[in-house]
Amino acid sequence: MLTRRQLTLGALAVGALSAMPGTARAAGHDYTSRETFDLFDKTFHESGAVGQPTDTNEVGGLGWGASYVLAAYIRMYEAYRDTYYLDRLIHNADLVLAQRDSERGVTDYRGLSLPAWRNLSYTAGGVSLLDAAGQPLLEVRTALTNVNDAVATVRAGSVEGRFTLEVANPKKNRTSTFAELSMDPTSPDYAVRRIFDAYPSPNMVTAKDLRPSPSGSAMPVLGTAKPAAAPAIFTVHTGMITYPLASFVRLVHQNPRLRANPRYRSKAAEYLTAVKAAAAVHDPEWVRTDAGLGYFIWLKGMPVPYDGVEQPHNQSLGLGQTYAELAAATGDPTFRDRTRRLARGFAGDLRTDADDAYVWPYWPTFGKLYSGYTKAENISEWTPSYGTPPKGAQQMEDLSHGGIDVEFAAVAHRWGLGFQDRDLGRFARTYTKNLATTDNGVATTFVLVDGGGGLAPAGQYLQAPRFMPVARGDSALFPHAQAVYVDHAVEAPMGSTLLCVAYLNWYARGCR
Repeated sequence: MLTRRQLTLGALAVGALSAMPGTARAAGHDYTSRETFDLFDKTFHESGAVGQPTDTNEVGGLGWGASYVLAAYIRMYEAYRDTYYLDRLIHNADLVLAQRDSERGVTDYRGLSLPAWRNLSYTAGGVSLLDAAGQPLLEVRTALTNVNDAVATVRAGSVEGRFTLEVANPKKNRTSTFAELSMDPTSPDYAVRRIFDAYPSPNMVTAKDLRPSPSGSAMPVLGTAKPAAAPAIFTVHTGMITYPLASFVRLVHQNPRLRANPRYRSKAAEYLTAVKAAAAVHDPEWVRTDAGLGYFIWLKGMPVPYDGVEQPHNQSLGLGQTYAELAAATGDPTFRDRTRRLARGFAGDLRTDADDAYVWPYWPTFGKLYSGYTKAENISEWTPSYGTPPKGAQQMEDLSHGGIDVEFAAVAHRWGLGFQDRDLGRFARTYTKNLATTDNGVATTFVLVDGGGGLAPAGQYLQAPRFMPVARGDSALFPHAQAVYVDHAVEAPMGSTLLCVAYLNWYARGCR
């Protein structure tokens, strides 16, 4: 099951390949040289490709593009200790911070303008149907992807006071039809109840009565209306964007030479304030258990397909990366505690296979989505039921999202907040034993961390160097990840390519 992010990366990645397998070695880039990175940095920023620091995050350009570029500058600085890369980070970071909702004057689904970056491409949405007096009557919601492609049509029913609602998504070739509905709450055909009872419908439709005191049999205006995705702020986007900024703060705080530079010291203070404020946006989503675990949920009512449930490992750990760096930079016990709790929660889902490699699921096993849930449990507004308990979404993690998980484990280990050397070795074997392969002599990968999913598309195998943080655990990891880039003659039109080339430089320069 590919996510919208994977499909987006896959489409971008196709453009990143300058040659087909078999002719790829002709490009001749040395992916471990700073000359190649600097060329790619220049090419990417001149290309206008998604992920520029001036993009908004409404289609994920900052969370899945600019964030990688910022992280690449951190790795290149660590590799070469040249403050040129810190200056490049500052230039881009200031532009990214200017895209926060609070700076742009835009709001999330609650009407709040917060110091983080909203998104509209992963969210659910709907449309409010009006009565004859122009008053809001019924909100029609759809949690299916591509909400903005949907159309809601209201037609007259066969008798007075009844109507038929059709929600169609032509791009998905799906239509949900609810005939002879009533807006009378006492009727067995009450629209809200009938639509709920029919869930899951093809377009994942739910409805909400918008009247202050629902009664009577008002009718929605006949005709068509367009649902729209609702803006929401995702933990993982906030984490991916703030992680390299927190790393910059940590570098300055720990290095007397950098700290003595007024510009770096000032920027570190500015970024620390900004990172803390962005991370705090997600405090209402944070859950800590008596067993010492920590994770994030999507709040019930948040316009996302699975509101009310626990977030996937990679989405919780995305912000966990930031917590770990803030803990190292400031010693704040809150960030230390949250990092440890996230590490315990993730570690509890790690299993070793026959090669002593780690495998783990995309969704946490302690979560409702993994085990499935019913309407009777009242878990979610936008997705009232999922799966057939005790089985829900139990797919394995994939390479691309797994890169976030592994990054978190490595940074938590680095600062003594979770995981041991043995764990990093097992993550390394996840790559070398399960993911790494060749296809007609060309280095590539499988999709899933257990070796499943078939041969990976470009949006997956091009993320191979993101396992560099654990590469010291298996000497075969770096050569294979490097070969993926060499064999496909990778060029530079996406942010994650910059990060991957930075990581190849980082490892080749002995940063392990």
